[in-house]
Formats: sequence, C-alpha cells, structure tokens
Amino acid sequence: MQPRIRKENYVIGPDGSPLTLADLPKPETHRWVIRRKAEVVAAVRGGLLSLEDACERYRLTVEEFLGWQRSIDKHGLAGLRTTRIQQYR
Repeated sequence: MQPRIRKENYVIGPDGSPLTLADLPKPETHRWVIRRKAEVVAAVRGGLLSLEDACERYRLTVEEFLGWQRSIDKHGLAGLRTTRIQQYR
C-alpha cells in the first residue's frame, strides 16, 4: 500500500489571501490574465493541485506552466504579461 499524499485545503494566493480549489479559474478558462496564471502557479507550489492535475485541468503543456513559473521567479507577476513579453525575456 502506497502512502497517501496529503493535499492542502487552501494555499496563500498571489495577493496574500487564502486560495481554495473553488477559487481557482474555471477549467474552461481561455483568457489567461496575470492573476489567473499566478493563482494556478500558487496552487501547484502550495500543493493544492499537482502539476499533472493543473495541466490536465487547464489543458496546458508542462512547458507552458513551467514558463509561467519561471517568469514569476525571474520578474514577479509583471513577468506574466503577454503584451510586454519581449521586455522580460
């Protein structure tokens, strides 16, 4: 029997408030604004969702998600902007 991985009930979101599964963007989201991307990254980092679950739920590639994560690490939330992407690369 494998040990069960404990999932968190909530994590701290990018704005400092608690973030639950119900607070996450809807699976059918097509318009990815900075806040939504940051919420998904925070959920994965905090253990609310696994990377695989997030990619499946939002139809993302692992590379796309990791790109969001790298952008946050390197440039903060501003790194998630798509309109000024060349400034941050």
